[in-house]
Amino acid sequence: MALKIKNLQDFWCGLLFLALGALAVYMSKDYQMGTALEMGPGYFPTWLGFIMMGFGVVIGGLSFKIEGNGSQGLRWRDWAFRPWLVTTGAIVVYALLMDAEVGFVPSLIALVIGSSLAHKDVHWVETLVLSVCVTAGAVAIFIYGIEMPYRLFWWSE
Repeated sequence: MALKIKNLQDFWCGLLFLALGALAVYMSKDYQMGTALEMGPGYFPTWLGFIMMGFGVVIGGLSFKIEGNGSQGLRWRDWAFRPWLVTTGAIVVYALLMDAEVGFVPSLIALVIGSSLAHKDVHWVETLVLSVCVTAGAVAIFIYGIEMPYRLFWWSE
């Protein structure tokens, strides 16, 4: 019996989740934990890191098969670089717009539209409707719900 990787994408996704979870736990180790009722600044990132590591173990474990015929090789054409680069770029643009105090609404619309460009076939009407709905929900939750101190637009207070 040989242990072979059945799905390389699940295997690498599991490793990525394990690494990011371990990084979150490591980076939050110096923060005070607190309890579930009185959470400290390290409580959420630590538990989120452990949950991500759990997902990584499950997803990575499901990528294996006990026996198989032939091995699956990793080729460059199997990697999709466009989603990684475009999504990362959209997050950077969002952060720069928020830092430049353009406003929460334009920054979030730019993030949603920029992230949609990661897919080859962009449907503009759906993307615009999605950006409006996501932005309206985020404004309702973060600005009015938990009262985060962000400006909605560059001209508002």
